[in-house]
Amino acid sequence: MAQSTPYPANAADSRAGALTFLEVENLVKAYPTADGSDFVVLDGINLSVSENEYVSVIGHSGCGKSTLLKIVAGLDRATSGSVRLQGSEIRKPGSERMMVFQHYSLLPWLTVRENIRLAVDEVLEKASRAEKNEIVTQHLAMVNLNAAADKYPDEISGGMKQRVGIARALAIRPKMLLMDEPFGALDALTRGKLQKQVLDIWESQRQAVMMITHDVDEAIYMSDRIVLMTNGPAANIGEILQVPFPHPRNRQAMRSSPEYFELRNHILNFLDRYFTQDE
Repeated sequence: MAQSTPYPANAADSRAGALTFLEVENLVKAYPTADGSDFVVLDGINLSVSENEYVSVIGHSGCGKSTLLKIVAGLDRATSGSVRLQGSEIRKPGSERMMVFQHYSLLPWLTVRENIRLAVDEVLEKASRAEKNEIVTQHLAMVNLNAAADKYPDEISGGMKQRVGIARALAIRPKMLLMDEPFGALDALTRGKLQKQVLDIWESQRQAVMMITHDVDEAIYMSDRIVLMTNGPAANIGEILQVPFPHPRNRQAMRSSPEYFELRNHILNFLDRYFTQDE
């Protein structure tokens, strides 16, 4: 029977043949305090992600998950250590790394089509008008939003708004997609449908993905590996688990397998060990 495979705690991925795409090495993030000391959020993070890999990060609130993602996005800077994408140090945001937030971040005065087109115009400056229109149309279809293309954000549901954000991120053809609890604000039924849709898109045109989530089932269903964070402050990586299910995935088949429950229980037991009453 296949087993979930814990990687050594806080170790970078060293799988044979894996092409390192993102490399996080000895990353520390600390903030100065009023008394002159440092408040350490992340302490010695080492992680690598390959160019077509889907990685989820799970941990209790306050463990620095979102801080790590923002550093990879270039929205924040590490205190020490390095974050490299294809060998180049990440120092600022870039169009090769697109972020999808839990809250939709759409411009309310623009239609669905115009929200996506805005990103395309900003990044794909050399594309012709016809090429830009085709890219927008293609990505509207990809997330099943053709019928809502000319509606405004306040005229569509939360799930549709999040699909706009995902389409906008994918439309500029980034090398890496960064998602901070992208389904967290949705109801359970909408969340499940959108998880499948995003996974279907990723399976058809793979890229590196790093996703923050609190949902264990979501992480298992969508990810190649799951990064388990210890509690903050001074959080680090406790374990990295390989998800043993091949792509494409069938949620029902996965949930009926012994491996699924073994992996799920392993993650929940890890989180229970790090649970504290002041979370």
